[in-house]
Amino acid sequence: MKGNLMKKRKELWMCAVVLITVFSLIASMEKPVRADEPAKATVEGAYPGLATGVLKLAILTDMKKDELLKAYQIEIKPDFAKDMLAQVPPEMRKELEKNLFFLLEQKAMEMLIKQDAKSMGISVDQRSDEMLKAYVGRLTDGLTVNEAEAKAFYEANKEMMGGQPFDQVKGSIEPFLLEQKKAAVLDARIEDLGKRTAIRLNQDWVKQQAASARDNPVDKARMSGKPTLVEFGAAGCVPCDMMQPILDRLRKKFPDTLNVVFVHVRENQLLGARFGIRSIPVQAFFDKSGEEVFRHVGFYAEEEVLKQLTKMGVK
Repeated sequence: MKGNLMKKRKELWMCAVVLITVFSLIASMEKPVRADEPAKATVEGAYPGLATGVLKLAILTDMKKDELLKAYQIEIKPDFAKDMLAQVPPEMRKELEKNLFFLLEQKAMEMLIKQDAKSMGISVDQRSDEMLKAYVGRLTDGLTVNEAEAKAFYEANKEMMGGQPFDQVKGSIEPFLLEQKKAAVLDARIEDLGKRTAIRLNQDWVKQQAASARDNPVDKARMSGKPTLVEFGAAGCVPCDMMQPILDRLRKKFPDTLNVVFVHVRENQLLGARFGIRSIPVQAFFDKSGEEVFRHVGFYAEEEVLKQLTKMGVK
């Protein structure tokens, strides 16, 4: 009975989703900031939203057909995913082939993190997961969550707690918030790498991949010229299920001025990974130009959603 209660309690405030294991971390490189590079020459400038990490500011250039990516002490060839594609089922292979750019970005991060870990004195000869654990530990050493932060989260998400008092759920909230803090640190490192590392990409290859990578509900909505609200969740996740009636009402309230999209992350793992979904539900708000302007993790009350939409000019 107690075990079932604890299980239910945990589901009330967070539903974790197992996504494809990726190295969403970064490495420090000895290359200058590319402040003088024209925006149109970068991946983000030419294909907004395609890159999610270190390749945002990668420079698009003419390259030979057998060249794909070049950076400091790193080269990646166009057949980098050949072995991976050969080992997965046909249905998964099709999805991976549509997202080769995402896989390239993860491959680049994996190679960069090994360089950075080595410079920090971390052994790169150990198993990849052990090296990653040591690296994350080094970057986030000293991070904590205090009771005030946990209480603030509790007050903002009372509906998910099923009426349980703070003292009973505090032990679950604190580790969740700590993981969120760690993710923020890593995201900041990724952004820093993109600003300081000179990475060049084969522009013809990127052009081909951009079209297929954007063939999904999220990017289609973002490129429609209307503001978009995307709910990343899954069936059976308590706070996700609580969000569904709200999404339905929003569709009826703003039929012509807002895109409302639901992404089942267990059925669309690559899409979830592309948008950095680490836990569910997540509500991502995009303006009419397709730029993400706000993100919320957990159940989001309808009145708060409407406040955010008002800020975006949705009527």
